[in-house]
Amino acid sequence: MSDFATDLHASLPDWLLGELDTHTGPLATNEERMALVNALAARNFREGNGGPFAAIVVDRATNLVVSIGVNVVLSSGLSAGHAEFMALSLAQVRLARWDLGASADDDLELVVNWRPCIMCFGSLIWSGVKHLVIAGDGPELEALTGFDEGPVPGGDWRAELEARGISVTMDVLRDEAIAVYEDYGRSNSLVYNARGTGSRN
Repeated sequence: MSDFATDLHASLPDWLLGELDTHTGPLATNEERMALVNALAARNFREGNGGPFAAIVVDRATNLVVSIGVNVVLSSGLSAGHAEFMALSLAQVRLARWDLGASADDDLELVVNWRPCIMCFGSLIWSGVKHLVIAGDGPELEALTGFDEGPVPGGDWRAELEARGISVTMDVLRDEAIAVYEDYGRSNSLVYNARGTGSRN
């Protein structure tokens, strides 16, 4: 038997598993959806799973939550364990298809508490979702948390998404998202940038 790893595992934390049934929705407005995302992000770093990030996938036809993700980099040991990756992947597992926009009837939306990092930008494009809702973009996240989000892809990232049929809604509960990042910055949480550049706030 070789020493090669042959599978990997990333799961939602126990604290979130215990309350999933309370987050099914419906959530009729972007503000309601982002309020849930911000609340999950605020709790996630305090529970020690990873950074102050959360995401949900919502079916805009029904306003029901399809999946929930939080950052699980620390609890999973996987650098890809970002909230967007978790929410999109869990939606794909639940719906049993890799293309979340394959049907004309599909109208799924990813709601995140900031502009996706360079890795999650790609995950978003490849997932098939048709809408992105974010609390904001800009340098505040990195300045307040110390995370390296990577270069903004392709110059005008919003135009890149819209050219691929993904609508973008920005600045939903932006101040509330920034407050979470401020709390994180004041905490003693691990900033897990790669190549030995991680540090504690």
